[in-house]
Amino acid sequence: MKVILAESAGFCFGVERAVNTVKEQIAAQLAVPEEERLPIYTYGSIIHNKHVVSDFENKGVKVIGSLEELETIHKGVVIIRSHGVEKKVYDIMEQNGVTCVDATCPFVKRIHTIVHTESEKGTHIIIVGNDGHPEVEGIKGWVVNTPDVIGTKEEAENFQGNLSDNYCIVSQTTFQNDKFQDIVDIFCNKGYNVNVVNTICNATHERQEEACKISETADIMIVIGDPQSSNSRKLYEICRKECENTYFIQTLDDLHPEIPDTAKTVGITAGASTPNNIIEEVQSYVRRNF
Repeated sequence: MKVILAESAGFCFGVERAVNTVKEQIAAQLAVPEEERLPIYTYGSIIHNKHVVSDFENKGVKVIGSLEELETIHKGVVIIRSHGVEKKVYDIMEQNGVTCVDATCPFVKRIHTIVHTESEKGTHIIIVGNDGHPEVEGIKGWVVNTPDVIGTKEEAENFQGNLSDNYCIVSQTTFQNDKFQDIVDIFCNKGYNVNVVNTICNATHERQEEACKISETADIMIVIGDPQSSNSRKLYEICRKECENTYFIQTLDDLHPEIPDTAKTVGITAGASTPNNIIEEVQSYVRRNF
């Protein structure tokens, strides 16, 4: 059976940068005498992959789960996760005198700058994305007025705003490009004065396009990712539209596909927070056994 592995599968630039940042901080603390070492924390999971997070926890890195918990920490190194955080997190760390190491993806950081600058002008911010997702929550925390989060065409249709206001529309970096454009079109067609900044990162767009292309010809499609990973779930949605036999797995242990007798091609892709060793393990197994 032919196996096609997406070239874009696995860590994106922002995720790899964040993971390497944690590794560097671990190494830096191990390089000093034990009595001088500082505890290492990440604010939230550094990326959405429980295996990576668990590995770091085994090496002594603790995850901070809330602002309240952060307020109790007055010594140590706190690493900002790749998804970014609200401005208040930085303020608390500065007040408490802890060392901040910022591993926010630069593409997410750009959105923070845009929404902060525009909202200071009085512009109404619309964030296209999944409300409650860490990246979206972080973006909201840089808006000085009250933003709105729109995740579906239905929510866009139901939005009731003032047509005389100025609006700035940005996107969660991992949102589906076609869905973003659909939502933007609705705002434009309803007569809102909008400044649209498509902040979906190129890596996400290319990954989604490649997944769609592979799944169009594949008889079986395997998407590897953590269930908490937004971009992984979106890859599954995209592939499922093109290939009925699409499977969403976290590791090889989850792979139990029903293989049609006529199947000749297996496609494999993975989310931006999926480690290469898991991808390689799945790919090797498929090549040996399918």
